[in-house]
Order: sequence, then structure tokens, then C-alpha cells
Amino acid sequence: MKQRKYTSFEEYLKKSLKNPDFKKVWDDSETEYQLSRQIIKKRLKNKLTQQDLAKKANTTQTIISRIESMNGNPSLHFLKKIATALDAKLSISIK
Repeated sequence: MKQRKYTSFEEYLKKSLKNPDFKKVWDDSETEYQLSRQIIKKRLKNKLTQQDLAKKANTTQTIISRIESMNGNPSLHFLKKIATALDAKLSISIK
């Protein structure tokens, strides 16, 4: 029986980043990724479920899920609501 060789995510990513089109999409998604990561981290630190956060931010769990999975495009006003619900301060910079 022929054994399959499995590729780790890191190996796959390293290979994929050699493709200029993939690298551009990957790099372009960094801001959304960092925002999503920070919201999830803060939510978990506060021991909140997506439903809990949604309730505090006066929205739905579906909207929170979309933002956390980088499938949403939240407005600045909405991000302020999320930050307030997380007892956090929203900070934005352009570098």
C-alpha cells in the first residue's frame, strides 16, 4: 500500500507564498486578520461567547461570527461598539 505524504500548513503556506498572486492576497488580508484575531483574543479573555458579545454590542451572533471569520466589513462606528462591549479602546493607525 502506498503511503501518503502529508503536508503541514506551514509547508503549504511557504510554497504558496512563492506564487505572486497568492502572496498579494495573503498580504492584503493582514489587516482583517489582525482585527479578527484581536477581537477573538479580547472576547475569550473576557470569557464571552459570540452570543454574549453580540448582546452587549446590540447585534447578532451571526454578525460577530462574520467579523471574526473575516467575512464582514464592519464600519468604524460598529468597531467602536464592539470595543465598548469588550471594555476595550479602539485604536487605528496608518503606517
